[in-house]
Amino acid sequence: MDLKQLQTFLTAAETLSFTKTAQLLGYAQSSITAQIKTLEQELSVNLFDRLGKRIILTEEGKRLQQYAKKMLELDREMKKAISSEQEQVVLKVGAQESQCVYRLPSILQQFQQVHPHVKIIFKPVHTTDIAKKLLQAGDLDVAFITDTYQKTSMLQRQRLIEEQLIFVSAPLERREPLSAQQLALETMLLTETGCSYRNHLEALLQLEGVRPLQMIEFASIEAIKQCVIAGLGMTFLPKMVVEKEQKMGLVTEIPSTLKLAPIYTDIAWHKDKDLPQCLLDFIAIAKQKYQLFGD
Repeated sequence: MDLKQLQTFLTAAETLSFTKTAQLLGYAQSSITAQIKTLEQELSVNLFDRLGKRIILTEEGKRLQQYAKKMLELDREMKKAISSEQEQVVLKVGAQESQCVYRLPSILQQFQQVHPHVKIIFKPVHTTDIAKKLLQAGDLDVAFITDTYQKTSMLQRQRLIEEQLIFVSAPLERREPLSAQQLALETMLLTETGCSYRNHLEALLQLEGVRPLQMIEFASIEAIKQCVIAGLGMTFLPKMVVEKEQKMGLVTEIPSTLKLAPIYTDIAWHKDKDLPQCLLDFIAIAKQKYQLFGD
């Protein structure tokens, strides 16, 4: 049973004429007869009584008529829904919270002026490995990767900016740069486990055999900043995140002797991905904006 047969049956049920049905649907009359016969054989019932040159619906035919109308209406609804979804272009973008909050809004604002009907979905991407996995699975179209550089052969990557990571605390006087050993005496307020720059800091401290007095984990960068301002500890964040608070004198950057590898933000997509125009425009706007951030 297929939808073409059901449409033929419904037309015949309304016209009560195989000849007229053939004319309306553009088939040969023999094709109409064959389709109805196939339906009857599949359902093991007679759908029409043949009374000379006239046909009338049987009781089974009347029941099928009700279901056939519902099935064809559902088919029309499905096609309409799918067509509407195809018209709605969705761009799936991955990025860390710091990028989403402090840099991507201006990119999104300019992009939506060019592509107002494109829907953008942001997903959290904390490391290169997570970005690689999501891009390869097709769960992301493009990702902003903030991490130490790692070779990713399956991805096309373009460098956007080198991130400046700094230690900050509530305003206080420090005469010497912060060393790994001094960190052992501090309470560290950090982003969630898995964040690339937290991973990098913890790996370095582990090599030095150092563990801070206390490590408190937060899901929100804003929560970390408020706790630092309140004097509950120090943190390690991208400079862009705390620039406003620094200018207001609410936090102070603490120099450090730690030899941390540079952290970069790259924009990346799967090397085999077919890039639609909206994605090409998004990448171009991002590169332009990040150049301004760097300047």
